[in-house]
Amino acid sequence: MTLTGQTRMKIWLVLVAVFVLGAVTGAALTGLYRSRASNASGRDSRERAMKERFEKMRLELNLSDQQTQQVRAILDETRNQYRTLREELRPRFEEPRLKARAKIRALLDADQQKKFDAMVAQQDAEHNEEEKSRR
Repeated sequence: MTLTGQTRMKIWLVLVAVFVLGAVTGAALTGLYRSRASNASGRDSRERAMKERFEKMRLELNLSDQQTQQVRAILDETRNQYRTLREELRPRFEEPRLKARAKIRALLDADQQKKFDAMVAQQDAEHNEEEKSRR
């Protein structure tokens, strides 16, 4: 069985196309994995950074054990106040965001609205995941 030059060329093109598609898919999945991994470790890195800043302050100010406990209590209380404030303000940020979405949606045709709704749902899911990791 002999292959013609044209058939060999088609085989090579298919092999190259499969290789290229595999490389593109691998790169895309690697990027997705890294972005998910960095979001998951975001909370850990924030906590680590807070601990490092506290430790630096404790050492540079040469805080006593009592002062260390008091400063830690103050910082914990402040963190809780920020958390409460964020919860109180969240609805105020929600209203303009929803209004903007409604205005954008009104400009779109039916197909575009479906795509926009899917995009918004994905953004909301990502935002909710980020919020969970902050708590």
